[in-house]
This record gives sequence, C-alpha cells and structure tokens, in this order.
Amino acid sequence: MHKFHSLLALAALLVCHPAYAGPAEDKGLAIAKEASSRDSGWRDSSADLAMLLKNKQGEQSRRDMRAKTLEMPTDGDKSLMIFDTPADVKGTALLSFSHKTADDEQWLYLPALKRVKRIASDNKAGPFMGSEFAYEDITSQEVEKYTYKWLRDEKLGGQDVFVFERFPVDASSGYTRQVVWMDKSAYRIQKIDYYDRKQALLKTLTFKDYKAYGKFWRASDMAMTNHQTGKSTQLVWKAYTFGAGLSARDFDQNALARAR
Repeated sequence: MHKFHSLLALAALLVCHPAYAGPAEDKGLAIAKEASSRDSGWRDSSADLAMLLKNKQGEQSRRDMRAKTLEMPTDGDKSLMIFDTPADVKGTALLSFSHKTADDEQWLYLPALKRVKRIASDNKAGPFMGSEFAYEDITSQEVEKYTYKWLRDEKLGGQDVFVFERFPVDASSGYTRQVVWMDKSAYRIQKIDYYDRKQALLKTLTFKDYKAYGKFWRASDMAMTNHQTGKSTQLVWKAYTFGAGLSARDFDQNALARAR
C-alpha cells in the first residue's frame, strides 16, 4: 500500500516537471489525479446560485437555487440542489450520490406530485430541469469515471494550460469524449468541450471568476452553451460556506421532502 501511494505521489510530481515526456495516457491521468488531490479535504459546502436559461432567440428566464455538497473521501460526493423560485418549481430538489466506479444514483423530488422520481442510469444524458446541463453533469466528476489522454500544452486567456481528453467509462453517458482545458498554476478547469455520441461537438462549458475559499477554488460563473440548439444555461454562484458540519442525514431521501 505504501508503494502504491508513493507511485501516485511520483506521478503527480512528474507531470509538473518540464522534462516529463511519458505516454499521453499516463500524463492525462496524472493531471486528473493531481487536480483531485488538490481539491480534497473540504468536508462539506453550501452555496446559493442563480440558473439563467437563454433560448435561441435570446429570451431569458431565471431560477434561484440552493446547493449543498458532502465530500465522501472513499467514494463520490453527495449533493442536494433545491429550487426556491419561480413558484412553479419551488421545492423541486435533486439528490445525487456520485460513485467512483458504480452507476451514480439520482432522485428528483416533485412537490406538485409529492413524490420522488428516480433518475434511471439510461436517462443520465437527459436535460436537468430544461437546462443545458445534463443529469450526469450535476454529479461530481470522479477521476475513475474516465480514461484520459494528454493532447498538448498551450495558453488560454493568458494562462498556461494543459489540454487533455477524457473518455467516459460508462456506456450510458451522453458523451463519447470531453476535451478539458486546465490551468497549470492551480489545476482549475477553465473550459470543457463535450462531444455527443456521433462524435460531433455538442456543448462547451466555461468557468470564470474563480475565488479562493482557503485553499479551495470555486468558479462563480459557469456557462454551458449548446452549439446544436443555440441555447445556453449560466450558473452564477455566491455565498459559499465550507465545513458547516453537514452529515449523511442531510443527504438521504427524506431530506428531499424536507428541502423546501
């Protein structure tokens, strides 16, 4: 076990070294592991966010939400998203259990029907509440969910970035591959291009206005643009708090009905 952890540490160090020229797959995986390592230990978080939906004609609607997340060191994270406005979606809540290797589990509470709907794994590529974010985009992006391939290093917006591909392991994913731009300074994702099952560019997600909360970075602005439909969804985050003492009880199915 000690040898295994030593090898992981070595991989993380090598990827930062300019002389590292290992296989593209190894380098891509090492970058992903380093990013995951840097964003571990935050325990739990809460935030408020606005979801801004824009159609092809530029008409915009807004939804206000709350989000809570619980870090699970030995598995994927748990998260709960609750809609506060407008009135027709108030109380709607999505509970997600991410997993490193097993299928993610998701449940949607519909207050009008007073029932919980389980999101089937085969439907994970479907749109979340009419947005350009799929259900699979809402769960935590664990390293084990993908295989990787480093493509190149370049500059993006004046920053030095890694560019690598990641390929979903799950055959139910709506994507065949994703191209990720990640800055070298803090290992923060700057942009992701998503390719559909026909290998065509489907969406682009951009991350802006990163803020540091202790040693943890969070983007305040996440914008998903659908190139095939002309629609877009922007998530504007604020009021982040960490380490509030949330527990697994705050993320069970009973919490869905209590969320309102």
